Amino acid sequence: MPHLSTTLIHADDKNNRVSDVAPPINVATTYRYDNNNLIPWAEQDEMTVLEGEPVYSREAHPNCTRLESIFSEILEGHAVVYNSGCSAYHAALVHYNPKRLFIGQSYFGCQAIADMITRNYGLEQHPLEDIEKYAQKGDLVHIETPVNPYGTSIDIQEFADKAHSKGALLLIDSTFAPPPLQKPWDFGADIIMHSATKFFGGHSDLLSGVLVVKDQTAAREMRHDRIHLGTIIGNLESFLLMRSLRTFEMRVLQQSKNACKVVKFLEENKEKYNKVIRILYHSSLQTEPFVTKQLAGGSTPVFSICLMDQGQCKKFVSKLKYFQHATSLGGVESLVEWRAMSDDTIDQTLLRFSVGCENAADLISDLANALDSLQGSN
Repeated sequence: MPHLSTTLIHADDKNNRVSDVAPPINVATTYRYDNNNLIPWAEQDEMTVLEGEPVYSREAHPNCTRLESIFSEILEGHAVVYNSGCSAYHAALVHYNPKRLFIGQSYFGCQAIADMITRNYGLEQHPLEDIEKYAQKGDLVHIETPVNPYGTSIDIQEFADKAHSKGALLLIDSTFAPPPLQKPWDFGADIIMHSATKFFGGHSDLLSGVLVVKDQTAAREMRHDRIHLGTIIGNLESFLLMRSLRTFEMRVLQQSKNACKVVKFLEENKEKYNKVIRILYHSSLQTEPFVTKQLAGGSTPVFSICLMDQGQCKKFVSKLKYFQHATSLGGVESLVEWRAMSDDTIDQTLLRFSVGCENAADLISDLANALDSLQGSN
């Protein structure tokens, strides 16, 4: 198999429909039938017809097909692409239809979707600690690692073993550590999910989600479900995401290196800023042996710090030059978010950082200036 950088650029060559080097933006919603090959729907294989020529863009369209070729290669399975990470998670719950969901710390959007299904259909929700007590065949265990918003890691193999011992499936949200940083298949995952909005998109200009499974039939069934859920990725977003994937590896590796340099600076200077920094979270600071095995390609570019009080949080974000105060993560530009602005369940003094592709020395200087100001004012 070619290396990741080559695959990102060439995995969809087989889907070329025109001679353009850059795939065109397809804005059509409907496509002409091939009058030389008219086969009624009833006489076709319903699960494979979507893999042929496009008919209607809610079912499939050229750039979504290209994206799924790329994702299937780089994620080493059968990929299904959606119009957001939340759509991807909802699709997983719809397809696998578990009676019980075991879920821990995770993105609040995923938790909200699970709560809606519990409200409407009686899905039982349990903490991860209760897998061995309550899990049964067909149930779903959902873990996010590295964890939002901390950037710390959970042992995938441990939860895979617990889930599989009960006949349950393990879904890993690997948004914070896409390949080559982390490969959940190596540790027992059954389904992998990414919010492609984040590192795969990488430019803060599109929404997308992706599910990847090992079973081709399951992927085909999810594509069929997607038609009626109405959650296929749009034409323009497909083009933007494909453009972003071409440079994905170099971006995410640089972001990972930058984040480790920034976290190292903060860890080494915690005492210097002891009136400001209360807690620092990042996978690179963890000492458990499983962390370096899981993150064999590098640590997540996301980390968090907790300050002493909310007043400091408000001042801190206003003093930064290169870290823009905004939600989301994964873009080439570094972001910081006072997480209280979007999440009422988290420590209200927590700042989440998404490290971009700027020079690490400039980012460190930016943080140091803000920290010096707050340290001196206390």
